[in-house]
Amino acid sequence: MEIKIQKAKTLKEKPDFNNLGFGKYFTDHMFLMDYSAEQGWHDARIVPFGNISVHPASTVFHYGAEIFEGLKAYKTADGYQMFRPYENAKRFNNSAERLCLPQVSEDDFVQAIVQLINLDYSWIPDMEGASLYIRPFMYGNDETLGVHAVHNATFAVILSPVGSYYAEGLNPVKITIESDDVRAVRGGTGYAKCGGNYAASMRAGQRAAEKGFSQVLWLDGVERKYIEEVGAMNVMFKIGGEIVTPKLTGSVLPGITRKSCIEILKDWGYTVNERLLSVDELISSTENGKLEEAWGTGTAAVVSPIGHLCYKDKDHIVSGNKIGELTQRLYDELTGIQWGRKPDTRGWCYKVKI
Repeated sequence: MEIKIQKAKTLKEKPDFNNLGFGKYFTDHMFLMDYSAEQGWHDARIVPFGNISVHPASTVFHYGAEIFEGLKAYKTADGYQMFRPYENAKRFNNSAERLCLPQVSEDDFVQAIVQLINLDYSWIPDMEGASLYIRPFMYGNDETLGVHAVHNATFAVILSPVGSYYAEGLNPVKITIESDDVRAVRGGTGYAKCGGNYAASMRAGQRAAEKGFSQVLWLDGVERKYIEEVGAMNVMFKIGGEIVTPKLTGSVLPGITRKSCIEILKDWGYTVNERLLSVDELISSTENGKLEEAWGTGTAAVVSPIGHLCYKDKDHIVSGNKIGELTQRLYDELTGIQWGRKPDTRGWCYKVKI
């Protein structure tokens, strides 16, 4: 893929890398590429970061024709590395297929990111806990109000230096189990990474935040009894020595960090059960002492310990509201591989020399 590069004439002043927060600052450039049914993908370019002009009738506005991904780049001694970017490319295309958006070559997906980061390399933080967040996304921009599969689209990538996703850092978070609203259903778009799923979670998330909770833990949309995922993460539990995580039934996002945790845990000799887990079983396990640890997994937070579960206004403390031993070990293993402090024996890191 040939990428035209237009460099910014004036570079931005960089923020304090010790006080980044999440998704507040953006680098000097962005990647754009257009699609039409007649030409396919064309006009791949890197341009100065700025607003995008979109027709008011574009399908993204009226019918939610969009998808996105999230991954990170970590500074190394001679460049940077990304964690399993081809897994993101595969999931991106799975999402595109579900939303009737065009597929992007996995190699082009990664190449676009690499060339953009190479240009904005100085934006990668080099301190502990910080990284460069990568947000690829695609949106339909047919200039018509007719409802149909997308014929015109734009693929884009933006970059943002980030610190910890949660203000609490690695401290245990408070989660409430939602019993009214539904995030997704089987046969819907739950397994795709699209904005509609997140929009559907906003109301419950706002209610939870007003009560002091960090996230919502969702139940399935049909029987309202099976644990699915947290708003921004997949979820795992250590129950009676075994690891239980909700089965991918089509309404749960197939997380890359989730997949990596499962592979690591199996390597460590743990039994990992991907199955239906009812909320009644989960709450019962907290009451009879079988629930030893609970944690969320995702690109943004990596591993996030859960110390407090609330269901139907009743509070349940997990692991003494402290980070569990296995949760800490998983966090150390994953971040060690991602930041290059531990050997990448599984070939997960995509390394780029500068």
